[in-house]
Amino acid sequence: MPEQTIPESTSVQDAPISDSEVLLTVDHVTLRFGGVVALNDVDFEIRTGEILGLIGPNGAGKTTCFNAMTGVYKPTSGSITFDGTQIAGSKPHQITALGIARTFQNIRLFPEMSALENVMVGCDARNKTSVLGALFRMYRIWGLPEEDLPRNPVRRALAKVIGVSRHEVEERRSRRKSWELLRFVGIADRADELSRNLPYGYQRRLEIARALATDPKLLCLDEPAAGFNPAEKEDLMGLIRRIRDRGLTVLLIEHDMRLVMGVTDRIVVLEFGSKIAEGAPAVVARDPKVIAAYLGEPDAA
Repeated sequence: MPEQTIPESTSVQDAPISDSEVLLTVDHVTLRFGGVVALNDVDFEIRTGEILGLIGPNGAGKTTCFNAMTGVYKPTSGSITFDGTQIAGSKPHQITALGIARTFQNIRLFPEMSALENVMVGCDARNKTSVLGALFRMYRIWGLPEEDLPRNPVRRALAKVIGVSRHEVEERRSRRKSWELLRFVGIADRADELSRNLPYGYQRRLEIARALATDPKLLCLDEPAAGFNPAEKEDLMGLIRRIRDRGLTVLLIEHDMRLVMGVTDRIVVLEFGSKIAEGAPAVVARDPKVIAAYLGEPDAA
């Protein structure tokens, strides 16, 4: 029987991005649920502009680590620093406002909203209109560019005199931005369909578009290729690279080793809640501890 191996990296960049600034630091984080240690003294860094893979067998603590970084769980000990700010224990909406966005292992869309409306929800993270301002069209703005004015000629002329409500301007900008993001992820042709009626692959891409709508610095993708066929995985790899080309940093949890090895710059490996390896994909793929974690210990052991 041929010897089993973890696939070698196919990335054009096997060397780590060692000269980039550190964007996020997980510093000796431990997370306990009663007597269960879900994360045990985990530490790693994410550097600006890189694609970092967080991998490990089922139950290794990958999603738990994601949840600690995005405010779902508060670490028992240790710290998490993002862009110079301590975020361990912060609320999810506060972390989103700082610039971290995420998708979920199990898709979480608003099923009765259209694809366009789902992305516009993400845009609301950066809007400033209050509930009262939206209801009563308070806080009017003057001197806007033509693209922010109403299309109707009468309303446009009136807006130049008395201004436009901030809510109306933000909604118009959110709609334009959402259309652009739907085109970017490749599903603009289904913008007006309810999200629950979209094909599975489109729903995955829609969740990414909604996360991008929050204007993140760090995008965390939790198993975005789950349920994809090989062609869809290739397309996803291209999308992840294009996201990085937009200036974002990406943290990727994924079980498909060929996808991880092909798209990431560095990899962190967890097993039973502890970090067992870290480095460039080609190095991690040859690490005996990683091979043992995925393929089991050899009989001689």
